[in-house]
Amino acid sequence: MLVVLLSGGRCESPEFYFFHFSYSLFPPCNAQGKARAPVFVPLGVASLRWAQFAPRKWRDILSFPCAVVYLSALTALAPDLRMTRTDNPADPFKKALSEAARTMADARDLTVTYSVDPPGMSGDAMRLPQVTRRMTRDEVLLARGTADTLALRHRYHNDALHARYMPQGQMARDLYQAMEEARCEAVGARHMPGTSKNIDARIAHEATRKGYSQIRDRQDAPLSVAASYMIRQLATGRELPEGASHVLDLWRGFIEERAGGTLEGLEKVLADQGAFARFARKMIDDLGYGDQLGEDPDQTGDEDEASEDDAEEQTEDPENPDSQGQDDQSDEDSDEDSPAQDSAQADVALDTDSEDEMSDEAQMPEADAPLDPPAPPPHSDASADYKVFSTAFDEEVRAEDLAEPAELERLRAYLDQQLDPLKGAVSRLANKLQRRLQAQQNRSWLFDLEEGILDAGRLARVVANPTTPLSFKQEKDTEFRDTVVTLLLDNSGSMRGRPISIAAICADVLARTLERCNVKVEILGFTTRAWKGGQSRERWLQEGRSLQPGRLNDLRHIIYKQADAPWRRVRPNLGLMMKEGLLKENIDGEALEWAHRRMMARPEARRILMVISDGAPVDDSTLSVNAANYLEKHLRDVIAMVERRKAVELLAIGIGHDVTRYYQRAVTITDVEQLAGAMTEQLAALFDKDPRARARFRGINRAK
Repeated sequence: MLVVLLSGGRCESPEFYFFHFSYSLFPPCNAQGKARAPVFVPLGVASLRWAQFAPRKWRDILSFPCAVVYLSALTALAPDLRMTRTDNPADPFKKALSEAARTMADARDLTVTYSVDPPGMSGDAMRLPQVTRRMTRDEVLLARGTADTLALRHRYHNDALHARYMPQGQMARDLYQAMEEARCEAVGARHMPGTSKNIDARIAHEATRKGYSQIRDRQDAPLSVAASYMIRQLATGRELPEGASHVLDLWRGFIEERAGGTLEGLEKVLADQGAFARFARKMIDDLGYGDQLGEDPDQTGDEDEASEDDAEEQTEDPENPDSQGQDDQSDEDSDEDSPAQDSAQADVALDTDSEDEMSDEAQMPEADAPLDPPAPPPHSDASADYKVFSTAFDEEVRAEDLAEPAELERLRAYLDQQLDPLKGAVSRLANKLQRRLQAQQNRSWLFDLEEGILDAGRLARVVANPTTPLSFKQEKDTEFRDTVVTLLLDNSGSMRGRPISIAAICADVLARTLERCNVKVEILGFTTRAWKGGQSRERWLQEGRSLQPGRLNDLRHIIYKQADAPWRRVRPNLGLMMKEGLLKENIDGEALEWAHRRMMARPEARRILMVISDGAPVDDSTLSVNAANYLEKHLRDVIAMVERRKAVELLAIGIGHDVTRYYQRAVTITDVEQLAGAMTEQLAALFDKDPRARARFRGINRAK
C-alpha cells in the first residue's frame, strides 16, 4: 500500500497551492498478522497549479491544512520507492515541517533546528521547539504553530522598516512588536488559511503555560498581549483560544474606549507594513504611552530635507548682487546721518550701561553647574572590571517552565531507571548523615535548678520529705542553628551522561534527607541558552563588533527547587537535567554570585553553599573576544568575595577536575561514583560538633 501525505496551504494566488509530499511503503501486516504503522519519508516540495492539476473533487480535501490521501499501488512499484529508516520516529516529521516552513517563508536557504531553547528567528536560522520520540499531539501542534508564526514573519516582515518606527520606551516597544507579529500572522492567515489553526494551537499553549485563564485582575494581564490578540481577532475574524480570549476580555473595554476610532482603519493598513507601523504608533498614543514613542520618523525626515534646503539658500546669498548693492547703499546712508546718530547712540549707550549694571547687581549668584550623571554600577560586586555586553537575553527560570509536566514525569522516570542500582548506596549514606544531624538536634535538660520548669519527676521526694526544696529544670540550648543549604549544579555539556545523572540523584536524596532534619535545601543549576554566543553575540555583530565586549552569551539560571518548596512537589523537576539539548556552556562566576545573592536574602542564621562542577568556566563566544583567563579570573574574584565576607560557608566538589586551586574548602573526586560519599561527608563534617572533625574537613583535598 502506498500512503501519500500532503500538507500545506494556499499561497498569495488563489490558483496556486503548494504541498509537501511524503510516502510510506509498507505491507498491511507483518508475518505474524499484526498491523504495522506507516513511516512517512519526505520526498520534497512540489508546486501545483490549481486550475491545471487539481481535480474538482480534491477541493474539499485540500481546503484543510493537512490531508492524508490513501492510494492503492501495485507491489511492483516497491523496488522504486525504497524507504530509509531512522532511529528517531520524529525525524520524518521534522524534515517535513522544515520543508514546509522554508516554502511558507519563501526562503530556500532557511536553516531549521529543533531545540529546548526558546523558539525564534536569527537571520536565516529558525529555531523550533523540540519534538521528542513520542511525538505527542501537543508537541506536534506547538511545533507546527511556531513554524507557521516564524515563517510568516520572515515572509511579510521588513526589519529595517520595523526599526525605523520602533518606539523608545519599553512598554511602547512591547506593544509595537506584539501588534506587528499579529499583523504578520493575520496577513498569512488570509493568504494561507491552513495556518490559522496551527497558530491557534500555539496561542493556546502559550496561554496555558502562562496561566492566562487564572488571571482575575486586569493589571496582572499584559496589555501588549491583549493588543496583539485584538489586532488578530479583528483582522481574521477568528475566535481566540480560551486563555487568550480571557486576557483580551479583561482589556477589551479599555482598548475600545481609548483606541476604538483608530482600530476602524485597521483594514486599510494591514497589508502595508509602513502604514501599519504608523497605525501602531497612533494606537500606542491612544492607549496612554505616547511619551515613550520618541520622535516621529516621518517628521524627522521632513525636517532634515528642509534644513538641507535652507543650507543651500544660505550658500547662494553671498553670490546675489542685489543684496550686495543694498548693503553698500545702506552704508552710504549711515555715513550721511552719522553726526546726528552719534549723539543719539551715545545717549542710548549710557542708558544701556546703567541698565546692565543694575541688572548685574540684581541678579542672584549663579548656581553650581549640574553634575554629570553617576556611572552605572558594576555588573559584578566582586570585580568592577568584569563586563557584560548585554543582559537582555539572560533568564532566571524555574524548571517547570522549561518542560511540560508530562515530560518532566517521563524524564524523572528515566532518571530513576538509569540510577536504580546506585540509589541503595546513596540512601545508606544519606541515612548516616541524617542520624548524625538528628543526634545534634536531640533535646537535653538541666536538672536540680532553683528556677525554671517544675520537675514533676522529682515531686515524690517532696511528698516523702516536705522539707525537701522543689526541683526545677530548664531545656539546654542546642548548638544546631537554623540552616539553609544550596546545591549549585554545573549544567554544562561536559556533564552530559552519567555525571549529570548522579549529580541529580544525589541532590534529590540529600534534599529529602536534610528536609527530614528541618534543614531547608535549594537546588540550582547554571548553563547558557545557546552554544557560541546566542542572541547576545548576534547583537554584538550587528552593532559593529566592539573590542573587549565582556561576557558574550545568554545565561540560563535554573531553579530546580526553592528553599521553601516541599520536596514532594518538585521531585519531577530534577528530571529536566536529562532533557536533550539543555546542557551547554558554563559561566561559573556569575552563577556563583547569583546563588550567593539568593542565600543572602534568606533569614536563616547559617547558610551553606555547595558547588558541584567538572571543570573551569568555559564559553567559546566570550573567550574568543576577551582575554583567555577572563571568566576564570572573575570566578576567583567571586570566590574571594564570598570567602572574605564569611556570611556563607562555601565548599565545592570537583568531578575529575582539581577545584582546590579555586576554593579553600574543596574535594576532588576522580570517579563520579564517589560523588554521593563526598557530598554526605562534607555536609556531615560541617555539622559536626567535634572541632577536630571540622579541621579534618577543612584540610581534605582529594577523595580516594
